Amino acid sequence: MLKNHLNIQLMFCCTYNRVRIIFRAVRQLNPQKRYPMPDQPRLVHLNADGPDGSGLSPLDLDEADFQSTLPVQHAHIFFEDQSTGLAVGVWDTTTMQEAFGPYPGDEFIWVLEGHFSMIDGDGNAVSAGPGDSVVLRNGAPMSWKQDGYLKKFFITLPATGGTPTKAVSNDGAVIVMDPDAPLHDVSEPGGPAAREHVAFTNDAGNMRVGLWECGAADFGMCHVSVHEFVQVLAGEATITEANGTKHQVKAGDCFFIPKGTECRWQVSEFVKKYYVQTDTD
Repeated sequence: MLKNHLNIQLMFCCTYNRVRIIFRAVRQLNPQKRYPMPDQPRLVHLNADGPDGSGLSPLDLDEADFQSTLPVQHAHIFFEDQSTGLAVGVWDTTTMQEAFGPYPGDEFIWVLEGHFSMIDGDGNAVSAGPGDSVVLRNGAPMSWKQDGYLKKFFITLPATGGTPTKAVSNDGAVIVMDPDAPLHDVSEPGGPAAREHVAFTNDAGNMRVGLWECGAADFGMCHVSVHEFVQVLAGEATITEANGTKHQVKAGDCFFIPKGTECRWQVSEFVKKYYVQTDTD
């Protein structure tokens, strides 16, 4: 895995570039281009081309954030929590390499198009491409590098107080998710058959990423106790909100359920998903 042979002082002089770029996107977006935050928490479907295909907004970039020449980047933020910096969205970029430094938050991404590598201080790389889902850990010293166009869905939780953890091991700094990872039984007594693999828990203990599957089930109407980002890998489910709105979700769908949403999950036969759960209280 990634190895760090640069000193801590150098690490923290580097810019906390890409998560900062993402949150700069939140401030930059024209109000008409931003997803309207509802009065009550509601399920949000992610569209690779923005809401209803309306497109993404261009970002204003800083040369200090890059080792390469400035790329062209766009983004759309589907959900934001201004109190914690949590953001969910879609982002694209042309060829580029970012400045080296400690990663400024915990992030899960689903690569829609293109390839990239995370490079450590020795030039070692962990690479991913279309269809891959990847976890990046707060504080790990690395640089994002890619040739050609890339687009991704993301959920990003910045470091508490905006500062990456200084004493950080690089073990597990970049995790390419495995849809066939071994699962263990997490079924409740008398409940539906469910299995899970927890792939990542962040250092702060407020983000968990995993793989989960379930057979036929009806979980009833309940309040969601955490923010949850979902990438459906197989099967399908019906999610009904308290106001009666129904969402049919299936393999290839990506959506976000904010904390406090009242909804009911029904699985007719089977569903399998990656999930990212965050609780920032």
